Amino acid sequence: MTSVWLIIVTGLPGTGKTDLGKRIAREFQLPFVNKDGIKELLFDRLGWKDDDWSKKLSLASYDLLDYFVASQLAVGRSLVVESNFKSAEDSPRFLALKQRFDFQPLQILCHANGETLLQRFQARIGQRHPGHVDRLIYERLEPVLLQGRSAPLDIGGQVIEVDTTDFAAIDYAHLFSAIESAIR
Repeated sequence: MTSVWLIIVTGLPGTGKTDLGKRIAREFQLPFVNKDGIKELLFDRLGWKDDDWSKKLSLASYDLLDYFVASQLAVGRSLVVESNFKSAEDSPRFLALKQRFDFQPLQILCHANGETLLQRFQARIGQRHPGHVDRLIYERLEPVLLQGRSAPLDIGGQVIEVDTTDFAAIDYAHLFSAIESAIR
């Protein structure tokens, strides 16, 4: 069995994926790659304007994310990758990576109360990079956020669910222990 792990932190917007992913990467001393980090660099270089442009840069960000993930897996390096991956759209990309590289996936699926996610999203309007056009996409995202959870990727491997409704209630020691048990 391989000792290379791809820890995938996923969930709906506002579930705290980025902070959790960074924390996991620090704890296990792994590289961390996230889609919005890439997308914001592209906004800064290429500008921002509307939802269509934001969607276009999202696609480019996923291409770059795949490139960075593949470059680490190609040299046998485990890493943490984070985004609001969608099972139907993103599972085939990860399955293609599994065909090219020998690694084990471990998903950290963040979820929270739908009303909490809605409030978090409303609160971050104007706080995140303006290229995300949060004001323009709020109505489209509202029914998705109210669901509170998304499906895990259909790629095999273990899935660890983390309820992020109350960030202060997350038991990081337990989470890190569960990750440690999975990857050792």
